[in-house]
Amino acid sequence: MFAMPIYEYTCSTCAHRFEELVSADGRTLVACPECASSDVTKLFSSFAMRSSSVGGDMPRSSVGGGGGGCCGGGCGCGH
Repeated sequence: MFAMPIYEYTCSTCAHRFEELVSADGRTLVACPECASSDVTKLFSSFAMRSSSVGGDMPRSSVGGGGGGCCGGGCGCGH
């Protein structure tokens, strides 16, 4: 089983932003879905993760002190 991460790109030719499911080995050729140009730049983007353990779907009020801050209280960082 191979990981297939989704990356966000912007096209240098037409400025279209898009996401692409790529091979973890880096061999996927990425082209803009709008203009077919392969002159694309990978963007830095945030990611989300959901716990599959018991309690992973706890209400925000019981995680990280009750919400607000950088993650809405869902990450447990205390902000």
